[in-house]
Amino acid sequence: MKTILSSILISAGLIGNALAAPDFATAKEAEAFVQKAVKHLAAAGKDKAFADFAGAEWRDRDLYVIVLDKDVNALFHGANPKFIGKNMAGAADVDGVKFAQAMTDSTKASGKGWTEYKYTDPVSKKILPKAAYCEKQAEFIVCSGIYKR
Repeated sequence: MKTILSSILISAGLIGNALAAPDFATAKEAEAFVQKAVKHLAAAGKDKAFADFAGAEWRDRDLYVIVLDKDVNALFHGANPKFIGKNMAGAADVDGVKFAQAMTDSTKASGKGWTEYKYTDPVSKKILPKAAYCEKQAEFIVCSGIYKR
């Protein structure tokens, strides 16, 4: 009986920890999210897609849409609208990685790619390793990133 009770308590503790843990996106989910955004942008056009990307249905845990052009101008930013219209080529992380430039560069050879850098996590407010996945769609570079926790 003691063994059964111990097993139940341990299982309940594990389930409780799993339920209490925040749910963050994986690299595979980020890729699928960007692919979905690329398809929507191609089908709906820039104006409609950008308006849609601002809606809650285009936020999934720590995923949101970023759209850059080849000159590293932010055309859309799902987490921080104040970046829209700004050239992000000089934006660098704490290690000097010019991440927005790297995001655009990562798509040049194969049309898609990952960029690793560090950024402030909106949940913990700590600087964490982050990776952004980007794909080219016509003249746009569509990205979303995950925090590596």
